[in-house]
Amino acid sequence: MTIRKGCSLISAGLAGLSLSHAQDRPNIILFLVDDMGLMDTSLPFDTDREGHPIIHPLNEWYCTPNMERLAEQGIRFPTFYAQSVSSPSRTSLLTGQNAARHRTTNWINSESNNRTEFGPPDWNWKGIGRDVLTYPGILRDAGYRTIHIGKAHFGCIGSDGENPLNIGFEVNIGGSSIGQPGSYYGEWGYGWTGGNHTRAVPGLDEYHGTDVFLTDALTMEALKEMERSVQEERPFYLNMAHYAVHAPFEADPRFIKKYRGSGKGEEAEAFATLIEGMDKSLGVLLDWLEESGEAENTLILFLGDNGGDAPLGGPADHGSSAPFRGRKGSEYEGGVRVPFIAAWAKPDKDNIFQQKYPIAQNAVQRQMGTIMDIFPTIISVAGLEMPEGQEADGSDLKRLLNGKRDFRHRDDFLMHFPHGEHRANYFTTYRKGRWKLIYHYNPENPGEPSWELFNLKKDPYETYDLKDKRKGKVFRMIKAMSSRLVRENALYPIDREGNEIRPVGIK
Repeated sequence: MTIRKGCSLISAGLAGLSLSHAQDRPNIILFLVDDMGLMDTSLPFDTDREGHPIIHPLNEWYCTPNMERLAEQGIRFPTFYAQSVSSPSRTSLLTGQNAARHRTTNWINSESNNRTEFGPPDWNWKGIGRDVLTYPGILRDAGYRTIHIGKAHFGCIGSDGENPLNIGFEVNIGGSSIGQPGSYYGEWGYGWTGGNHTRAVPGLDEYHGTDVFLTDALTMEALKEMERSVQEERPFYLNMAHYAVHAPFEADPRFIKKYRGSGKGEEAEAFATLIEGMDKSLGVLLDWLEESGEAENTLILFLGDNGGDAPLGGPADHGSSAPFRGRKGSEYEGGVRVPFIAAWAKPDKDNIFQQKYPIAQNAVQRQMGTIMDIFPTIISVAGLEMPEGQEADGSDLKRLLNGKRDFRHRDDFLMHFPHGEHRANYFTTYRKGRWKLIYHYNPENPGEPSWELFNLKKDPYETYDLKDKRKGKVFRMIKAMSSRLVRENALYPIDREGNEIRPVGIK
């Protein structure tokens, strides 16, 4: 791949690393980037109809050479879906369930219930409880050292999910109820001494007053915990959950010079530095794995938690995620499509773990995947069995990651947001094959909903609404969407009298 804009790979330069050791299960790293959309990278994810990557202007703007490096070693998905905001996605990730089923359908406000005026009263504001089965808990019970680094946002203050140690993790550094950092600057104590004190990042006191950017502090903590796992001769699962690239858009001083004077505005320039700093972190982890001898035994799954939030346009236009429409929180593709890459940190055809779970190299998988697929995939990679009776809305990506088609893998995706006061209000989107329905509830006038219909195969950027030309398809899509909502036991918006508002078809 060609690395553009003077992007360069950065070596970790680490010393005192452990040698490889025999182990019976592979290491797994989930590299989760907050608010990173499909287009926030120099690695192209959009493809033409033959599956060839298309480079767009935003790919020329950002600089992510280590994502390019990882993609050369593995496979990436142009169509990988998450929920449209943070907490629903993170809950879907750890449980394998869609937001409609687990009922954390909005981002979780730490201090107060943010269901909004017409939101369902019984939505799961407290998030993941101790009694909820998560794959980190399964891995921990199987002997893994389960490590959470960075943003959690699994529950509100005082809930079980506030502390990742309650929901399957053995180590927690930096994770709490907060959904954004008080500051990225070590000089400000990451919010403790400057910035937003109510969102100060916990557990990083040793970096306070230094010039260590938050992304780097979390990366250094991850290196320590991986090294400790190697010393203990235990396989590790690392939830590398960066606060980047969520607001506040504070410029990383190491990278800002190349973006200044772009004409895109100071916030967009700062956002680009957050992207590049995140990518540097990925490179540091890859270098450590190589130098420590752990690379062949380590699977990396890279993804964003929801659509992008680059300050380059409105919630429903073709700016922030151009040429895709919309951004974080919206009902359009820019709000729910995320980058996804899977790769062994060092491909080796003779490695026993890679023989059991082969991943295609320098490949593009055009079949759809979703964030609910991560749970069963990680369980499979670890050589474990899915728990009996676990309701999962995803499935193992094994065939897809090997570059093959899997006709048993579902081809539909439901995104349910029965809340308001965000970039899009009270909606459900449903994709089935090439077709996508957006259903808008109308709590003020429940009998007058509206909808949009797009053919994503012909119109991937959601330019032409076909609802008036394809009324029969609208009817069938509403029926299929409604059936899935019922199967997942979804909650719905309410009207002023407190009555549920369920989808209705064309009259």
